[in-house]
Amino acid sequence: MGISYLLDTHILLWWLFDDPKLDNRCRDIIRNPSHCILVSSASAWEIATKYRIGKLPEVKPLLEDYAQILNRAKFIELSISTAHALRAGNLPIAHRDPFDRMLMAQAELEKLPILTEDRAFQTGLVQVIPNPK
Repeated sequence: MGISYLLDTHILLWWLFDDPKLDNRCRDIIRNPSHCILVSSASAWEIATKYRIGKLPEVKPLLEDYAQILNRAKFIELSISTAHALRAGNLPIAHRDPFDRMLMAQAELEKLPILTEDRAFQTGLVQVIPNPK
């Protein structure tokens, strides 16, 4: 297997919904069969939370078949470990979003570049593959 990458939640959604906001560089990385694409368990939590509070009503079909959709996309779930949780809670940054903090901790500890559009990830702690706006 080639290089492994972690997807930020919005990149995952843009890929699954074929959103034009996902740039070609990120698309090429994700579709490359030699790459291992990981999706954090935190993304499922974030998507379900945002669906519940009405921010992502369009994801209902995704939530109903989430594991199978990831499997069909050949994405690998990155479970949250105690080490990830401890690092996320102790990251030396001011960012308060728990989902972003978990993804940063996982990317850092697992030494994974993360595909994201979110500037909050540009802390110097993780390698960011940007999706320019």
